Amino acid sequence: MQFDFAGALPLADGRYLARSLDSAERESVLVVQRIGAPPAPARRRRRGRADPAGTEPQAVTLTRATAIRAFAPFESAEAAPRWLDQTWEAEDTVEVLVEEGLALLNRALHAQAVASGRPRSRSELSAEEAERVLLGFGSGDEAADGRFTEARQVDMASDRPSARRRREEELRPQERVAAVLRGRERLDACETLLLRARADLDAGRDREAALQLRVGVEALLVELKGALGDPDHEEDLGALSARKGEVGAAANTALGGDLSPDQRRQVEELLKLSERILRRRRILQG
Repeated sequence: MQFDFAGALPLADGRYLARSLDSAERESVLVVQRIGAPPAPARRRRRGRADPAGTEPQAVTLTRATAIRAFAPFESAEAAPRWLDQTWEAEDTVEVLVEEGLALLNRALHAQAVASGRPRSRSELSAEEAERVLLGFGSGDEAADGRFTEARQVDMASDRPSARRRREEELRPQERVAAVLRGRERLDACETLLLRARADLDAGRDREAALQLRVGVEALLVELKGALGDPDHEEDLGALSARKGEVGAAANTALGGDLSPDQRRQVEELLKLSERILRRRRILQG
């Protein structure tokens, strides 16, 4: 998978070897290339120069990220185009490959943010943000240089919206952004905490997700108590409160090591329950 993003990413150009968190033998390669980058500024600071009104902006730098499935080479040159044809016909498979490639890139961006101590750097990207997304195959030399023998462009503006886009449409975020900026509405602390828990869980950072979820659930139970005169809301709050101990146990385990499969499942279930409570509140309040 190859993604072209507008602007510069915090990752330096180069090739990054990555091993799967589940299997050391499952190796991938991430190639990062900056395209059309403007020349580096001179060392000496110069006084700014006024540009006349109507001056066209400079061309934007593109960052190209190519995720290579090094663990799954083709048996022959003939097998590669067959694989591309078959994969292209299966939309679900294309979606899985897009998510897999993005997960590798976001894993590297997260590591960069933590290693550099810069939490505000771009550390979570979506395919919808890319200027172009390609699926293809190539030789080892081609792939290492971000090129393909054959590739096809993936249309991220598909008629079938992703789960993320469906959630966004359901919650009408544009209206809420306007309300928050005008001071008519305030974001709850639990919303930020649970959003971070979701990002961590989706990225495979189960320990971080469990720790974020514990505080997020505690905040939600306080901030949304009595927020709606709705029996389903009260029922879900009661269920979440009854299972709060599971969140705490998972977070305690996370402090010392990896979660068990059961605890990972519990974190996923309770995060979904928390998200449902927030979503219902937003929909019913308009």
